[in-house]
Amino acid sequence: MKDRLRHEVIHKLISITTGKMKTVTKRLRKTLIIVSGSLIGMILVILLLISPIARHFAIKYGEKFTGRHIEIGWLVVNPFTGYVYLSNLKIYEPKGIPGAKNADSVFLSANGVSADFAMLKLFSKTIEISEMTLYQPWGIIIQNEKQLNFSDLINLFKSKTPGKPHKGIRFSLLNLTIKHGEFHYRDEVAHISYFLKSVDIKSTGVRWNADTLAADVSFLSGPASGSLKGHIMMNFKTLEYKFTAVVKKYDLGFMEQYLKDLTNYGTFRANFDADLSVKGNFTNGADLNARGMLTFNDFHFGKDTIEDYLSFDKLVLQIDELSPLNHRYLFDSLSLTHPYFKYELYDHLDNLQMMFGKKGSNISDAHANQGRFNLVLEIAHFVKVVVQNFLQSYYRINRLAIYKGDLQFRDFSTSEEFLVGLNPLTIIADSLDKNHKRVHASIKSGVSPYGDISIDLSINPVDAGDFDLQYHLKHLPVSLFNPYLVTFTSFPLDRGSIEFNGVWNVRNGMIQSVNHLVLIDPRVSNRLKNKDKSWLPMPLIMAFIRERGNVIDYEIPITGNLKDPKFHLHDAIIDLVKNIFIKPSTTAYRREVRNTESEIEKSVTLKWEVRQGILLPGQEKFLAVMAEFLVKHQDATIDVYPMQYSRKEKEYILFYEAKKKYYMRSSARGAAAFSEEDSLKVDRMSVKDSLFVRYITEHAHDSMLFTIQQKCANYLGSDVVNRRYKQLNAEREATFMTGFKKEGVEARVHIHQDESTIPFNGFSYYKIAYKGEFPESLLKAYQKMNELNNEPPRKKFKKDRKKNKSSF
Repeated sequence: MKDRLRHEVIHKLISITTGKMKTVTKRLRKTLIIVSGSLIGMILVILLLISPIARHFAIKYGEKFTGRHIEIGWLVVNPFTGYVYLSNLKIYEPKGIPGAKNADSVFLSANGVSADFAMLKLFSKTIEISEMTLYQPWGIIIQNEKQLNFSDLINLFKSKTPGKPHKGIRFSLLNLTIKHGEFHYRDEVAHISYFLKSVDIKSTGVRWNADTLAADVSFLSGPASGSLKGHIMMNFKTLEYKFTAVVKKYDLGFMEQYLKDLTNYGTFRANFDADLSVKGNFTNGADLNARGMLTFNDFHFGKDTIEDYLSFDKLVLQIDELSPLNHRYLFDSLSLTHPYFKYELYDHLDNLQMMFGKKGSNISDAHANQGRFNLVLEIAHFVKVVVQNFLQSYYRINRLAIYKGDLQFRDFSTSEEFLVGLNPLTIIADSLDKNHKRVHASIKSGVSPYGDISIDLSINPVDAGDFDLQYHLKHLPVSLFNPYLVTFTSFPLDRGSIEFNGVWNVRNGMIQSVNHLVLIDPRVSNRLKNKDKSWLPMPLIMAFIRERGNVIDYEIPITGNLKDPKFHLHDAIIDLVKNIFIKPSTTAYRREVRNTESEIEKSVTLKWEVRQGILLPGQEKFLAVMAEFLVKHQDATIDVYPMQYSRKEKEYILFYEAKKKYYMRSSARGAAAFSEEDSLKVDRMSVKDSLFVRYITEHAHDSMLFTIQQKCANYLGSDVVNRRYKQLNAEREATFMTGFKKEGVEARVHIHQDESTIPFNGFSYYKIAYKGEFPESLLKAYQKMNELNNEPPRKKFKKDRKKNKSSF
């Protein structure tokens, strides 16, 4: 009974306790739900409200703090994780910045900016952004002399107490990433504009207790082609840096903007490749150590996109070590492919001074303007310093080579254009080492239009006044110098070649040299009468300076020093005296040589004076003999090859027609009233006549026409010259065939297509080739010429005559 009662009491107590516990549990659960809901609600409220509040304060106080209007599309802030995201961020220019339009120009924008803050570190006075990413940022740097459009931001964040360690809040920015950015630069004074696109930067960032920054960088050239990928590391405290870079076909056309400050006109283009590793210090430009390869391609600099003054296909520099501070310049190779340089001389100045100002005045003015930065001048200054340092340092170039060079010189200051060039020019030098006693170089080139030159050089690398030189110039036509001969003597030469060779031994600047000049078979042509041509009795002068074998052969020793050389002309004087007293006794021999040469020459060529359209009496007589020869020899035929010096012919036609047009207008004469006497006056009028030059210059209306040829062509028009040149060739062919038609043998005379060339004799001519029978007079003349060439006065130069293109 008692046990039963006890069990019932215990059971009842358990029931009551369980009920109460259930009630307490229900109440606790309800409380937890309410608290949790409240917390979640508070978090949601915070998350919902903090982003717009933060956006409001960022715009309001950001503008108040920076002085710049700021726009944000939307902003997300998570105060619990430290995550922040801004969309469509725009920061505008401040007021008063040159180039900004009433502060409505965007300074920096981004499609998005995300950042992760280390929240717990805020309690230790440390602001650490553990990761930050800018998506498609766009920015611009505007410079006006020394003022930049972000100078206000630099001043804003600059330390109030420079040089003292910061004891307050510590700031770190880690893992900075920029994706697909675009950044512009504009110089308001120099009118320079450039930008980079597809800019990607990934950096480990900066820590408050570290001084280094490292980043991987890649970008593309904005306005043109080219890419760069590299890695850079910099120490902000010591300003030391290291970087590696791989550059592919990077366009350098933007440098043309800097050249406009230095030139009156001109265009520039080039690109470069590089694979470099460089380290140095920003505080000292000489503290530089570089290695790798640098290649410049497709370099062009000149008057316009068509006419170059300087160009090359490729310049390759393989660097083993370049260290100005340590005075070490070690290169594996330096090669230049197809360099081209053109120097032109005008009546006033030359092409370089026309471009850069008289005596480089444009460059001097740019140097004097200290307030304006010019990248070209900075590069030129750096190169100048490096070259000066190079000559005082240890240097080594395992191989230096220049291939297919083309150097041109054109002189328009004479009465007609003078043109000569070195092409193709090859320079090879192996093992240029300052520690070597001698450095050897070989230079070989063709001389255009005819000739060859070779130079062997051995030089002391530490003393430019210690060298040995051997040179040989050969097969150069004397007619090449007709523009000068005509200008200063009125007489051109239509035969002859030049050979010039010598040996120089120079020690401590003191010269010992022997130079040998030989002119083979020079012959004076007919005098050209014109007001701008001086007159010298060239036939008489030739009679004194030519030797019996129709050569001019002089030894010209040079001694003294490089600054004051002494030319010894005793050999020339002795030869002159000999010619006065000895040559008269050989007059008959020389006359026989001249007559024989004339017989051969007129049989195989017919020379045309410039603008000559009709035959001279002697030429008519010879063609009549040729026609009779064809009549007598029915199996014989003649092939005629017109070799036209079209460049010179057109130049003379241009001058004559331009002067004729000027003469007719200035004298109010019509075409019908233009007489032979007027034609003679026009022909003798100087192309450099001041009134004529002033007239065509005023009618040119183009400041880029520097030569009298260009001004005449502009005044006259190219169609007139081409039409008149075509008429001239037709006249020559017709007058040549007249005698053959008269005898009825014109069918056996075949005139071939004209060939435009630069003849060795300096004149257009018809080359005559015989098939079948040869004229007996020609065969006899050849036989006689061989006999004469074997006689003592001419035998010495027999081999040279065989190589002479003007000998027959």
